Amino acid sequence: MWQSWGKRIFDLTAAEVALFILSPLIAILTVLVRVKLGGPVFFRQPRAGLHGTILQLVKFRSMTDEKDADGNLLPDVQRLPAFGLWLRHTSLDELPNLWNVLCGELSLVGPRPQLDKFLSLYSAEQMRRHDVMPGITGWAQVNGRNSITWEEKFELDVWYVDHASFALDMKILWMTLVKTMTREGINHGESATMPEFTGSLKNYVEQTAGSD
Repeated sequence: MWQSWGKRIFDLTAAEVALFILSPLIAILTVLVRVKLGGPVFFRQPRAGLHGTILQLVKFRSMTDEKDADGNLLPDVQRLPAFGLWLRHTSLDELPNLWNVLCGELSLVGPRPQLDKFLSLYSAEQMRRHDVMPGITGWAQVNGRNSITWEEKFELDVWYVDHASFALDMKILWMTLVKTMTREGINHGESATMPEFTGSLKNYVEQTAGSD
């Protein structure tokens, strides 16, 4: 694995340059999100980072807060308007992730940080995805993203942990650009969002082994 200090310098430099170049676009999106979806413009969500520590992932909001008669939030697909869907399809909702990179919570490339509540559902092998800094994009994102299962995603994440290098990161960044342009692997089947991870049979067997 290429040295962490070298990767950090690259991440910091690239994030600063990207924010400078993209600042006009970010400003425009900030106004559009506020007008079309309301406030707050930015969506913060706790995610599991390096070694399972919790970070607040920052994204542009893409869904409304519409609720039913009982005050419960409507299903994701009903709260995801055309503008929000466009933000997700173009991955523009993830531009604020660059702030997490500046703060040292994210790398440009690494296993995508998932919800903190998933930590108790991972198998020991899947937990290895947290041995490196999470990233804005990763090996799983360029090899299926939301069109593959959670188990396949985590296998790809662990593969990255074992093979991380500067050359691989450059390959992933290039593949991310290409796939973002072609919008490949955005959706999971007919769903607007990826179904939530609830663990797998393998995880259950590992956790219950020896309990008799």
